[in-house]
Amino acid sequence: MADKKSIEYRRFILSLIPPAIFVLVLWLVKFVETGGGFDFFYLGIYPRKIEGLIGILLAPMVHANYNHLVNNSVPFFFMLTAIFYFYQKVAWRVLFFSYFITGIVVWIIARPSYHIGASGLIYSFGSFLFFSGIIRENINLLAISLLVSFLYGSMVWGIFPYRPDMSWESHLSGMAVGFLLAYHYRHEGPQPTHFMKDMEEEEEYEEEAESEEGEEYEYEEENE
Repeated sequence: MADKKSIEYRRFILSLIPPAIFVLVLWLVKFVETGGGFDFFYLGIYPRKIEGLIGILLAPMVHANYNHLVNNSVPFFFMLTAIFYFYQKVAWRVLFFSYFITGIVVWIIARPSYHIGASGLIYSFGSFLFFSGIIRENINLLAISLLVSFLYGSMVWGIFPYRPDMSWESHLSGMAVGFLLAYHYRHEGPQPTHFMKDMEEEEEYEEEAESEEGEEYEYEEENE
């Protein structure tokens, strides 16, 4: 039992490292930008322009201000940690495809403007966890994603174009990519939780009982 706990603890600590490094890089970029008097907005994705392709690689690293960075750092760290903890075998692939496919889709479909920030990745991670929870019938994953959605209140509304200064295209693209990744890796990750299994077994038992009662009632009527 002690060995199992130590293994889980080590697994949890290891799952913190990639998100922590990534978030640290985000903050370092912002410190360099503000400390050096630069403005890195031009490193964002500019749709359908050759010079805008660099943003597919660099846009998630750039944020408009510190408030924007803080709002993205917390859910980014939390959700990517969950992916590395629950989906060790495919976590790097989920990160890679979320990063680049989301950026490519934004470059293709978005408005002609600079799109910056890591929110597209956050939507992809949240969507991946949420739909994985449904597909895998794992209540832990659902709970994690719903909790982050609650804390990051604008998540649902963020896919709609109600604010001109917000890249809803990044949010929508990330959500779609997360769903596709959840389906693609549906056979990876945690097994269905016992709670959901028990609910299914209880429903099956009730259906069988009702079916037997109906058959018994019909049999009695025939005998009468």
